[in-house]
Amino acid sequence: MASLLADLLTDLGAAFNRTSARWYIFGAQAAIVYGTARLTADVDVTVMFGNQPVENLIQALKEEGFETRITDALRLVEQSRVLPVVHLLSGIPVDIVFGGPGLEEQFAHRAQNHKLDGVMVPIASSEDIITMKILAGRWKDLDDALAIIMARGKQLDLQMIRSTLELLEKTLDRSDLLRTLDDLVHQGIIRE
Repeated sequence: MASLLADLLTDLGAAFNRTSARWYIFGAQAAIVYGTARLTADVDVTVMFGNQPVENLIQALKEEGFETRITDALRLVEQSRVLPVVHLLSGIPVDIVFGGPGLEEQFAHRAQNHKLDGVMVPIASSEDIITMKILAGRWKDLDDALAIIMARGKQLDLQMIRSTLELLEKTLDRSDLLRTLDDLVHQGIIRE
């Protein structure tokens, strides 16, 4: 018997397949795959939708059992690139982020299929999840990043994470991201 999360993931994949959109899971659900032990009540997804009309995705989602969580979804997507939906069967909320060229495209390219609750889905790489978690910077995100570092150890490509964080520091005029990574690596006792 499939779980509600498995039903959601199956329906989500079907909706994206209808539109030929590339996508990947990130956030807490992805972090769980890589070694965090945390409960979460939602699913975060990035979709590479190109120049297709957003209405096409909303229709495909509707046909697979999702509905938008707000009345003016098109305006929110235009303003924030986020489409909040809910899976009607499970009641689980899903935040769909519309990815763009550059870093999100690289994350999509590096995403790999993993089983999540028995369903094969594309999930951002462990290195990219750590990068996203450090960028978010909330304590629970940093705890997730540390748990992944501890679980994955020497399997991680720390240079890839460093390169991405260095680029983000320059782009965002920040100077704390690499230092945060070094602190987490030290706490996780990983020797390069």
